[in-house]
Amino acid sequence: MSAQPQEIFLKDYTPAPYAIIETHLNFDLYEDHTLVTSRLRIERQHTGDLVLNGQHLKLKGVAVDQTILPAESYQVDEEFLTLANLPDQCELTIITEIEPQNNTALEGLYKSGGMFCTQCEAEGFRRITYYLDRPDVMSVFTTRVTADQSKYPILLSNGNAIAEEPLEDGRHAVVWHDPHKKPCYLFALVAGDLKVKESTFTTMSGREVALKIFVEPQNIDKTDYAMGALKRSMTWDEEVYGREYDLDIFMIVAVDDFNMGAMENKGLNIFNSSCVLANPQTATDAAYQRIEAIVAHEYFHNWSGNRVTCRDWFQLSLKEGFTVFRDACFTADMHSETVKRIEDATLMRTIQYAEDAGPLAHQVQPDSFIEISNFYTVTIYEKGAEIVSMIHKLLGKEGFRKGSDLYFDRHDGQAVTINEFVSAMEDANSADLTQFKRWYKQAGTPSVAVSSQYDVDKKQFVLTFKQSMPSTPKQTSEEKLPLHIPVEFALLDAKGNEIEQGMLELTEAEQSFVFDNVEQQPVPSLFRDYTAPVKWQYDYSPEQLAFLMANDKDGFNRWDAAQQLAVIVIERVMSGEDATHAVAETGLLDAYKALFSAQLDDAMLAKMLLLPNEAYIAELQSPVDVQAIYKAREAVKSILVAELEEDLLAVYQARTGMEEYQPESDAMAKRSLKNTALSYLAQSQNPERIKLAEEQFAAANNMTDGMAALSAMVNSQYQQQAKEALDSFYQQWKDEPLVVNQWLSVQSASNQTASIEHIRELLEHPAFDIKNPNKVRSVLGAFAGSATQHFHKPDGSGYELLAEYVAKLDKLNPQIASRLVAPLTKWQRYTPELGEKMIQQLRKLEAENELSKDVFEVVTKALVDCN
Repeated sequence: MSAQPQEIFLKDYTPAPYAIIETHLNFDLYEDHTLVTSRLRIERQHTGDLVLNGQHLKLKGVAVDQTILPAESYQVDEEFLTLANLPDQCELTIITEIEPQNNTALEGLYKSGGMFCTQCEAEGFRRITYYLDRPDVMSVFTTRVTADQSKYPILLSNGNAIAEEPLEDGRHAVVWHDPHKKPCYLFALVAGDLKVKESTFTTMSGREVALKIFVEPQNIDKTDYAMGALKRSMTWDEEVYGREYDLDIFMIVAVDDFNMGAMENKGLNIFNSSCVLANPQTATDAAYQRIEAIVAHEYFHNWSGNRVTCRDWFQLSLKEGFTVFRDACFTADMHSETVKRIEDATLMRTIQYAEDAGPLAHQVQPDSFIEISNFYTVTIYEKGAEIVSMIHKLLGKEGFRKGSDLYFDRHDGQAVTINEFVSAMEDANSADLTQFKRWYKQAGTPSVAVSSQYDVDKKQFVLTFKQSMPSTPKQTSEEKLPLHIPVEFALLDAKGNEIEQGMLELTEAEQSFVFDNVEQQPVPSLFRDYTAPVKWQYDYSPEQLAFLMANDKDGFNRWDAAQQLAVIVIERVMSGEDATHAVAETGLLDAYKALFSAQLDDAMLAKMLLLPNEAYIAELQSPVDVQAIYKAREAVKSILVAELEEDLLAVYQARTGMEEYQPESDAMAKRSLKNTALSYLAQSQNPERIKLAEEQFAAANNMTDGMAALSAMVNSQYQQQAKEALDSFYQQWKDEPLVVNQWLSVQSASNQTASIEHIRELLEHPAFDIKNPNKVRSVLGAFAGSATQHFHKPDGSGYELLAEYVAKLDKLNPQIASRLVAPLTKWQRYTPELGEKMIQQLRKLEAENELSKDVFEVVTKALVDCN
């Protein structure tokens, strides 16, 4: 890099010297440039010069109260426009020229295909015009957009459309006004030739809101589900939180080129097309569920993020953690609460815990950053949501609602901090969450060691908990204080009855709880419903885990017991024990057989049948031996397939049929179990079983069944059948980009197909486009995240391939490049031979010329401890 980027610290926060009372924007869109004229009505609120942020802008002129300023009266450089000696109140006019068509970073205003669109969170607005690009500067926006009417008949921005007019030379203009103050990161603009799906929603106060989903013309048949999800979200937010929508119109636009999943811009949500477009032929059940969750998430932001926003980016989890919690509760209410909890815990245990254990570990409320885009992480989002979930558990449903009502009422229209969110929860419930707030400031995953004693004579059972925190960058374990940890629990007797149940609250480093009048030694069920995001350990025997699998009334803990039992078996095989002996001797086989006669719904049984994934097992190993994990897990899986084949076949056959596809919970659960059974059966040594996948692939009337069959073949030993199916699939769907992404991903994620040579072929395939984030994630993201045998090849060629493309992407899209480099940062977790090869690639990236701030921060943090 030409200069080392500067670190920004929370402790240095100061309010802006000026408030921007009104923002008037005029966009003149052309094919080779865009002219942006901003008129800002500003008022001084603190001492200091006005320093406006700006990047990649061509400044055309500056005026104060319509008087043009000479160039010598202000300072401008690559990042700032500085104006001194301004009056306390004035109108500031700034004209800039930008080139959206050349903006590959996909921040600010850019072009996706033939469409203009924006992404301004976190700091993209400074690529549009000079502005106080910070979330605590909130303004009322009025936006006028002009463009060629034949190419861009649809012109959109935030708020309500207040004027439209034809112009000369075939151009036209639309003016939008948003009456609600907002920071510039919530600004949005779209211009294109789009079709619209329209509907209405009547709010609880009787207002009618127009709902519109804009898509490219060929995708208009893929909007019904998103529209239904939007209405369900609006209804749920009214019923559960009492929050009503506040504009006359709510719009969603689907965009192919987008760095994130979606963006909650006020009244004009911009979505990655993969998160909004679906019909049965092109989208899987997983895609439908993701669409519903993301539509809900962005809609819920209208209150938890827009009406009440962040004071600064160190408070990012204020809006994201709270809103992820809200969308998780919504999904649980729409589908299976237990399955949703399992999915959330799996993500935490495999991705967030790994982040906490590496050089990029950070607090949910960080103290500093170099590039804010690097903090859109599972720690901020998902761990932040788990912290909110713990508050919900501690205060109860009614107490949490009282706290959220006070929070929204107290801070409506304000930019606030995490402390103010917690304070509202405290004040509404007369609660003290002082110790609890340590969750926000202490990085790392807590460990809780649990032991028990049973006194037969006293009929007394004692549970003892010892909590500890690991050292993380800038925080040693000795510096960290005990957390306030809720623990939902039950004590089960020999018949599975609950002797005791409730909530324990850990507040000390070591704490014991005594239970009297316990007639027999119980089996404890701990951290039910994944009460807290901790690593906990209790010395269960295999027999006790099988007992919990069969008897625990908490569905999450039934599943977790199955995971723990399977880990015991896999670890035994890794240490050299014969797989057949380990599976039989631990009771794993009998426990799995019992699942087929248990009273489980289809969605739950599908989850219970899945072995722990490699990423979860890796989190329990130090150092991680990738090859040993893979081999042991495959050996255990092979035995289960052989021994359970008839049960799996019966499950599969009972759920086959050609009924019309419905994206509804029960139907999804049925397909989930059927296709889980198929994934096992395709691993069978019986060649007749692969024919089930071939037949399902040929006959499938929906993408869920078609993709499941294709995946089963790709991940089997029958690679000729897989190749033929892949070729056929591509020929059928090559004109559907989102489907082609699935085709790329199923190959890139498979240990059967994702050789380095094949990944390079996919990277050169006409279907791949390095400028499209979805394509990058489908190939390189899937390869590094799932194809462990190839990505972690002993010769380091997988790491070399990833680093090569990180360097290429850094010149185009630094945000995507910095996220892609993350697997290389975990070098300390692996065997020394693999770790050294990761370090080599990190050093090569560090030596790159003109490295972006995004990648620089990740790489330098990863290399801190490698000398």
